[in-house]
Parts: sequence; structure tokens; C-alpha cells
Amino acid sequence: MMARSSRIYTINEVARLIGETVELVEEVTSNSDNVDYGEMVHVHDGTEYGATALTERGIECVEALLADIRTWEGGVRQFLVDQQCDPELIERVMAHEAQRSIGAGAPPAE
Repeated sequence: MMARSSRIYTINEVARLIGETVELVEEVTSNSDNVDYGEMVHVHDGTEYGATALTERGIECVEALLADIRTWEGGVRQFLVDQQCDPELIERVMAHEAQRSIGAGAPPAE
């Protein structure tokens, strides 16, 4: 039996670690089917809604899904549209996507 990870990371920390926007990571993790079972946990933190956190394997799942999404027709923008995100959120995430592309030496994302 494999040992369970004893470290969990908040969405904010996950976004920082993998160089993504918090909003994009929140959208990916809003559907628990996007992360392997048991790798995403709900943390009661005294607030009304609590917090979502990921294990190290959960972070790997998010990274793999985002890499896959970027190969889809329409990429991240289409994913966010399909998630019925607010247009302003989409534009903020896409501005970050353009910066990612420039930083990687690729042409800006459409």
C-alpha cells in the first residue's frame, strides 16, 4: 500500500508553485473529476465556505490537465467559456496566458 501524502497545499500556494493564476486553478479544481480521487480535500477554516487544498499528487493532476487543455482547440479560453466563467475573469486569465507565452518565447495566445 502506498503511503498517503501528509502535505496539502492551498489553491493560492498551488497557483504560486506552478505559475498559474489563482482563478484558473480555482476553475480547474471546481470540478472534483479534474483531480484524482482523494487528492483534493476540503479544509474547514472557520469561514463560511472553507478552503480547497491539494496533495502533491493533486498538484500534478492540475498541471497535467492544464497542459492538456492548452493543446485543445481554443485552449484555456475555450475551457473557461465552457465553464461559463465571467468574461472579465476570462480576460484576466488570458492576459496571464499571453505573458506565459511571451516568457516561453512562443507567440501570444489567441
